[in-house]
Amino acid sequence: MAPDRHRASVLVLTNAYDVTADVVLRILAERRVPVVRVDPGADLLGGAPLTAHYRTGGQRGVLRTPSRDLDLTRVRSVWVRRPSPYEASRGLDEHSARFANSQAFWGVGGILASLPGAHYVNHPWRIRDAEYKPAQLAVASRAGFLVPDTVITTDPAEARRFCTDHPGGAVYKPLWDSRFRAEDGTARTVWVREVDPTEITDAVSVCPHLFQAKVDKAFDARVTAVGDRLFAVRIDSPDLDWRHRQDLMTCAPIEVPEPVARAITAYLAELRLTFGAFDFAVTARGDWSFLECNPNGQWAWQPAASTAAIACALADQLERGPDA
Repeated sequence: MAPDRHRASVLVLTNAYDVTADVVLRILAERRVPVVRVDPGADLLGGAPLTAHYRTGGQRGVLRTPSRDLDLTRVRSVWVRRPSPYEASRGLDEHSARFANSQAFWGVGGILASLPGAHYVNHPWRIRDAEYKPAQLAVASRAGFLVPDTVITTDPAEARRFCTDHPGGAVYKPLWDSRFRAEDGTARTVWVREVDPTEITDAVSVCPHLFQAKVDKAFDARVTAVGDRLFAVRIDSPDLDWRHRQDLMTCAPIEVPEPVARAITAYLAELRLTFGAFDFAVTARGDWSFLECNPNGQWAWQPAASTAAIACALADQLERGPDA
């Protein structure tokens, strides 16, 4: 790494309440790596000026925070964690706020996604591309994973046929973690759940639904990939969807089979990801079936040793920058 890169900053894009980011930032502080933490959706629309200049032969820019000025040409790494949505609503009417938020998304988002020479973990455009469930399933199949039989459809008859054709059972899972409120206004989370063909109504035609053959799993596995380093835990839970009641699940480190590790490497390479949180259903025979990969998943809920190892791996990526 060139000497000037050692003095360049790590830019962390996340909200003020992201305690997972704090775990990594403490490590970078111990290593005396300069860090600038900003929430684009809140700070940059609330008084932290951002300016970028473009001309033939190069670009320059500056981000001013209450504590420092960040030269945008001297950013070694950008960690896109959990930034807030752009909400420039203060003092604006509804239509003006909607316009301002759109301009911020394309303007601020575009500037911070185009910093010269910076190493992104992950690049925001790669995160977006990798969040589409259909794309995940297609790439997973090409990468060499075992992929459960899956259908995405707006045809109720096709959905019923699919579930009937899988006597071992089928599950429904949302294509995105969309906000949902019941008729009484209560916020609800849509968990993965088993589906009986007789439950499927014509409401399926309203929007795409994802149905998947149920894997007769012995346990779940989460593999957190940071570059070429893999950190895996076995998850035992009484629930089909272990996220539903995390207080009832148990975790323990587990080895990743070599074929699965190779498929993870291929998957990350195709989607140009540095980080990925992979979920698998593991059968009693030891078959690992791919369920999904969150390109910006949480990981600090894992056992202390696993959490510490992942945090150090992320700190290594951010500290090394483009050389990672």
